[in-house]
Amino acid sequence: MVTRDIAARGITDPRVLAALNAVPRERFLPIELAESAYDDHPLPIAEHQTISQPYIVAFMAQAAEVTDRDRVLEVGTGSGYGAAVLSRLAAEVWTIERHPALSEQAATILHELGIDNVHLESGDGSLGWPDGAPYDAIVVTAGAPRVPPALVEQLADSGRLVIPIGPESLRQELVRVRKNGGTPSQEELGGVRFVPLLGSQGWHED
Repeated sequence: MVTRDIAARGITDPRVLAALNAVPRERFLPIELAESAYDDHPLPIAEHQTISQPYIVAFMAQAAEVTDRDRVLEVGTGSGYGAAVLSRLAAEVWTIERHPALSEQAATILHELGIDNVHLESGDGSLGWPDGAPYDAIVVTAGAPRVPPALVEQLADSGRLVIPIGPESLRQELVRVRKNGGTPSQEELGGVRFVPLLGSQGWHED
């Protein structure tokens, strides 16, 4: 999968490719979907959520320019797969999930895999995780109506925020926000489609 679907589509960072190779995606899926673990597309998990397409996980990790010295925040733990990939790239990862059951399940899997540099919490991811800030990189795995100010505030200087922005149920634009001298700048990276980011600075539940 990594050679066919990730490297062949333009992911060139060798550390990202190695991280994808090292993480067993089947461990983060319901057992009945394990045989599809290395197909390059999203799959359903509990709480009406999805495990992201491996290419998108790799693309976002590469866009976040994560180094082995970085402190990284992931918004939207989901299955825990993305956090596991980031754990191979960063010094420490903080990951927050609005569904406590998903957070607990992810914590169990990460522990079983011996991954000990990931901190998990359940709560409103649109507000980030202030106690761990500042972060060198923030990766958001749900689509927001706009860039949440709380996440920009929690970026370190020279930090990178990668987040999907756009309509709740349609195509979104993946953007990268860089913070330099306290001032954020934004660039577009391409079209994506994610579940909505629900929360105080995201979409509001009906």
